[in-house]
Amino acid sequence: MNLYLPILVLGAIAAGFAVFSVGAALLGGPRRFNRAKLEAYECGIEPLPELANPQATGQRFPMKYYLTAMMFIVFDIEIVFLYPWAVAFDSLGVFALVEMLLFMATVFVAYAYVWRRGGLNWD
Repeated sequence: MNLYLPILVLGAIAAGFAVFSVGAALLGGPRRFNRAKLEAYECGIEPLPELANPQATGQRFPMKYYLTAMMFIVFDIEIVFLYPWAVAFDSLGVFALVEMLLFMATVFVAYAYVWRRGGLNWD
């Protein structure tokens, strides 16, 4: 139990800070409600009036949102693999260096493909 005590204390401090922050915002923040604040936020897409009807089927999202999400996942996975490798770099040796260079080359090929196809242009 003594091994987990610092983690539990840190979790309690984080939970206390979260509760304090939300409570302070509720007590000290302005209470100005308008129509825009009551609308649903849909990733920058203006909500359509027919979506207020609960029986509406919804609207189509542009493919740009899905492509952006997929690019985020690809580069996020790259960081997930790159960070532990960088932490243990001294003890891994040449094999790990070559493997990481191959992995990064693969990711850079994907990045170049997306760049060439115009996936990074937000119009």
